[in-house]
Amino acid sequence: MTAAAGKPAEVARELRKISGVKVADLCWGQPDIIAVAEAADIKALQTMVLDRVQKVAGLGQTDTHLVAEG
Repeated sequence: MTAAAGKPAEVARELRKISGVKVADLCWGQPDIIAVAEAADIKALQTMVLDRVQKVAGLGQTDTHLVAEG
């Protein structure tokens, strides 16, 4: 994820408050933040990303990657 200038720490703190977000850590360079989230299914993940994550103030671009266990 990218964040507005001076906002990565604040954005990461807000992301950590979202149910299902397990990790939201700051990075050097790009991206600004890497987050790990867990959801019951793709629909729940979609809802989390669209309705909660992408509405965090100061958040820029997101890039979602799915990881399957196994």
